[in-house]
Formats: sequence, structure tokens, C-alpha cells
Amino acid sequence: MAFKERVFSGVQPTGNLHLGNYLGAIVKFVALQERYDCLYCVVDLHAITVWQDPAELPRATREVTAAFIACGIDPKKNIIFNQSQVAEHAELAWVFNCVARMGWLNRMTQFKEKAGKDRENASVGLYSYPTLMAADILVYRATHVPVGEDQKQHLELARDIAQKFNNDFAASIHAHGYGNAFFPQPEPLITGPATRVMSLRDGAKKMSKSDPSDYSRISLTDDADAIAQKIRKAKTDPEPLPSEEKGLEPRAEADNLVGIYAALAGTSKAAVLQDFGGGQFSQFKAALVDLAVAKLGPIGAEMKRLVQDPAYIDSVLGDGAARAQIIAADTMKAVKDVVGFVRR
Repeated sequence: MAFKERVFSGVQPTGNLHLGNYLGAIVKFVALQERYDCLYCVVDLHAITVWQDPAELPRATREVTAAFIACGIDPKKNIIFNQSQVAEHAELAWVFNCVARMGWLNRMTQFKEKAGKDRENASVGLYSYPTLMAADILVYRATHVPVGEDQKQHLELARDIAQKFNNDFAASIHAHGYGNAFFPQPEPLITGPATRVMSLRDGAKKMSKSDPSDYSRISLTDDADAIAQKIRKAKTDPEPLPSEEKGLEPRAEADNLVGIYAALAGTSKAAVLQDFGGGQFSQFKAALVDLAVAKLGPIGAEMKRLVQDPAYIDSVLGDGAARAQIIAADTMKAVKDVVGFVRR
């Protein structure tokens, strides 16, 4: 059967959204709303796979929602909601826990990275995180998912789960009139020159809120002075910028800053090097400061305004959850029929 094109993606409400979140995810969400029906989710169920302060989680959830809106996502045109308000995510995740195989989950590299050496002390939720991610996507039968490279393996697992469900229940799917497949094979959308933004202090490490140095990242709520100071202090090397992309390969910090400039300007690394190749970093950093302040300053100001109005944020999330649940409930009714559950 032909599936309606639909985009799903989510961002965890773990606080302190930064440039990596913006360039790696949110800016792409804004572009995709022009082409697709989109659902953008604040994935608070995923957040509690590691302990979260219950007093802080609502604030972080509203901050991500504010970032979505401040960056240009239209909450009327798209569905913006938080995951825990739509119970079908968790319900479908259980079905998928019974479809997915232990061997598949054992291969998930992100669990190994997050659990570290003390795997026995990690939560079951952290281990089964990928089956919930599959449910997030497939409860809406989404066809496209904007993901960074670090989530691509999880999307491949979602495709495997969808395929196995379709195979395991093929006869029932056909008998209930759903053709040859109930779930689509969601496709990744990985675009742009800076899908993976690295630390400003170490070009080998991904930009992260957990880095102890505040100078490693540009937060979306940073003011112009903070943005300028962080870019000026960003780690570089003594050589001039190369004139061609190949010259960036052994120079992680230079490659990162050029990629950030290209993504903020909506151009390519090659085009940036045409303008700045051969020049010193001081000149390039000055231009990057101007560009970053122009792009991020209004977003930070609007985020700060929105978070001062929690009633409005909650109304956006509530409306989005109601709209999302209509789609999710239809999917779960069909899944229950296909699996063989008796329902009202």
C-alpha cells in the first residue's frame, strides 16, 4: 500500500539547547514543514531513561517547545506535542518489545556509550530506548525522519521492527484489509553541511550540554556578547584557512567552524572557503560572530519571551497532543486487531 508522506522527529527535554541541536535538528524541521505533514515531539519519556529532576523536567519541556516556535516551526501548521501526553507511544513500544530481538538491541552502540562500564546499573528503559523510538515514529506511520548520524542506527532498527511486524503478522494484516504491509519503512533525512556540530574546545568531541566547559557550546539563549566571546575563544590552529575542502580533513576545529558558518549561511563549505580561504582565523571568526549573532540573537530573544508565558506553551502542547492522539489511536486500534487483542 502507498503510505501518506509524513515526518516525525523528537528532541529530548534535557535542558540547555545549543547550536548543535539547532543546526543538527531544529533548522531542518523548519525547512521540512514546507514539504511535509510534520509532527515534532518533545520526547520526555526518553528523557527519564536517566534520572531527571521532576521539578526541572517541565521547565526543560517548555524550553524545547519555545525553541521549536522561536526557530520558525508553526504550531498550527504542524503538530508540536510532548510524548507523555500520548499514551499510544508507550503502548506500541510494548508490542515492539515483543517483536524486536535481544541481539538487535545488543548491537546498539549508543547504549554502550551511555551506559559505560557499569552496564548492569543502567535502566531497562535506556536499554530498550530504541524500541520506544521505533514506536514514536511508527505510531504515526511516518515515512521520513530527520536524524543525525548518531541516531541513524536507531532508525535502521525501526525499519527492521516494521519489517518483522509486517512479516510476522502478514496473514492478519491482509485479512484486515491493510494490504501487504501495515507499517512503512521510514527513510532518514540527513541534510546540510553541519549535521554533526562539534565542541568549540575540541573538534573531536560532539557539542554537548554535559561538557563541563560552557565555552564548548553556544546555547540558544546566549546573548550577543556571549556568542561573540565563545566564537573568539574557539580552538583553532595557527595555519590560514585552506582554499579547498580537502585541506580541512586533518584540521577538526577548522572543519567544525567552517561547517557552522556554512550551515548558518545556508551555503556549502566549499563556498565559505572561496570567500575566506588563505585568510587568518581572526578575520574568519569576526565574520562568524556577525553571522551567528544575526541568526541566533532573535531566536534567543523569542525563546526567552515565550518561556515567560507557560500557559501559552502548555496550550500548544495540549492542542498538539490532542491532534497527535487522533492519528496514534487509529494506528493502535488497527495494531490490536492485527495482533489479535480483544478491544472495545
